[in-house]
Amino acid sequence: MAGWIMPNLDLVPKQEISSFRKLAIGTWRTAYDPSVYGTLTLRMDRALDYIKAFRLSTGRRLTVTHLVAKACAEALRRCPDANAILRWNRIYLRRGVTVSVLVVQAAGIDGEVDLTVTTIERAHEKSLVQIVDELDRTIERARQRRDRAVEETKRTIRHIPFLFMNVFLRLLSFVMYTLNLDLSKLGLPRDPFGALTVTNVGSLGLENAYVPLVPYTRTPVLVVPGVVSDEPVVEDGKVVPGKVMRVSATFDHRFIDGFHASVLARTVREMLEDPFRCFDRLDAEISASR
Repeated sequence: MAGWIMPNLDLVPKQEISSFRKLAIGTWRTAYDPSVYGTLTLRMDRALDYIKAFRLSTGRRLTVTHLVAKACAEALRRCPDANAILRWNRIYLRRGVTVSVLVVQAAGIDGEVDLTVTTIERAHEKSLVQIVDELDRTIERARQRRDRAVEETKRTIRHIPFLFMNVFLRLLSFVMYTLNLDLSKLGLPRDPFGALTVTNVGSLGLENAYVPLVPYTRTPVLVVPGVVSDEPVVEDGKVVPGKVMRVSATFDHRFIDGFHASVLARTVREMLEDPFRCFDRLDAEISASR
């Protein structure tokens, strides 16, 4: 029996809580209440150059989603207070950085689509090459319906009447996150959403979107990159053509405030606008330096 009672997440309680944080936790009962929205406008010229160079150097299909996911993982590493979860009205900090990516999945022959989630554990420690390879494998497995945990979860949900879905999700969230029990032996994925979720609406041709927090996931940060578009920008006092992308974010104000958001935003901007310095060093750069 003891072998079944395993922790779902590797957590440590946050020891020092400010008065404002305690008020915020007491003010909002659930993630329905404390949603805060913001948008970051990024220059993407160098990021697009980096993607092209990365593909030539490695033969792997790097995308904006991979860059954003890796940048967000680094942002959570720099801001550990945002890499957290709320249990029993207390903040717990995650020991590792896990981010997730939402992926469109065909659901039937009638053109209906579904969303599935893929996670990257310890994403802050992994290179872009590792992240691209890992996501490619998990996305391909999910789209071919070979991910056992995902498929078992979807089968379970299909058998639950709509009337009981709210109760089921609240119960599932309570067991997995409040009680912190690992349900992987029952076929449910372990920590499927992580501390931050990336969903790229740019792949749908949308410039911008604000995504609501999903209470049962306990994920406090949602990051939504839009499409990269041609827009006039100012450089050295002159208006020139540029590549621009808007990244929207939703975060849970119960334990993430403007200070934390500014650290996350600065990190994402730094990495996306200076990718050759911040991401994997490429073979072409190594050859050029010799």
